Amino acid sequence: MSSFSVTEPSKRSKWVAGTLVITYALITMIPLVWILLTGFKSPADAISYPPKVVFDPTLEGYVNLFTTRTRQTQEFLNANPPQNWADEIVRQYDMVIVGPSKFGERFMNSVIIGFGSTFLSIFLGTLAAYAFSRFKVPLKDDLLFFILSTRMMPPVAVAIPIFLMFRNLGLSDTHLGMILLYTGVNISLAVWLLKGFIDEIPREYEEAALIDGYTRFQAFYKVVLPQAATGIASTAIFCLIFAWNEYAFAVLLTSATAQTAPPFIPTIIGVGGLDWPAVAAGATIFLIPVMIFTILMRKHLLRGITFGAVRK
Repeated sequence: MSSFSVTEPSKRSKWVAGTLVITYALITMIPLVWILLTGFKSPADAISYPPKVVFDPTLEGYVNLFTTRTRQTQEFLNANPPQNWADEIVRQYDMVIVGPSKFGERFMNSVIIGFGSTFLSIFLGTLAAYAFSRFKVPLKDDLLFFILSTRMMPPVAVAIPIFLMFRNLGLSDTHLGMILLYTGVNISLAVWLLKGFIDEIPREYEEAALIDGYTRFQAFYKVVLPQAATGIASTAIFCLIFAWNEYAFAVLLTSATAQTAPPFIPTIIGVGGLDWPAVAAGATIFLIPVMIFTILMRKHLLRGITFGAVRK
């Protein structure tokens, strides 16, 4: 008679679960793979019907994404031969490269605003979560509910008041204004998530540190923060994803100086309209920072999701 464990799944269950997970992963990756492939297609192949899976790859989309082009006469093209491989690509449309595009600047704006607001949200959210978890704050439950209530309505519902406020304060189309705005939206999520993680850290650790002569701040910095690193990493990923992908506020409150990549990518215009290979190339590059950040934090993310799920 074979032994049976209620905690260890059978081989068949493992096989079925593994098959379902792999199938789900492949299905969810199809749009990402299609965007990646479209970035290497020509404009004609990108809009062909039926869609082309096998095609001749080209870097035309990436060239159009990173450069500004202008049409020239045949006499000018004959008198000025191509300078490099990128120039040769645009010559087939009787165009020449006149300079870089604004994508690099918009991409850096996304990096500054996204990571800046994430850092500020985590910094303020950790301090607030620690205070709510460890101290007797008057009307603590009411304050926590008020913080949570800021997530109950869509941010675009307050877009017009924020636009008027930013215009009066001189924060429109500025990096500081967008960082403060995204921090205000994300801080409620940070406080609630981090409070749950800090609640799971035994108070005895801090009490032992205080008895050993640590100050409250030293106990927080050297005892609580290392234990809460899992929750901080998990919360940072969610905050960054929101700030990185946010579109409505970026369209309304930015136009030039602080415009991020999401509102810029759809405006890429090609010879005959929207340049889909360039749009796909921009979307592919735009995914890379968040993907790298998530991969680096994946262990913390998995631990953070299950942190406190099992109690002894």
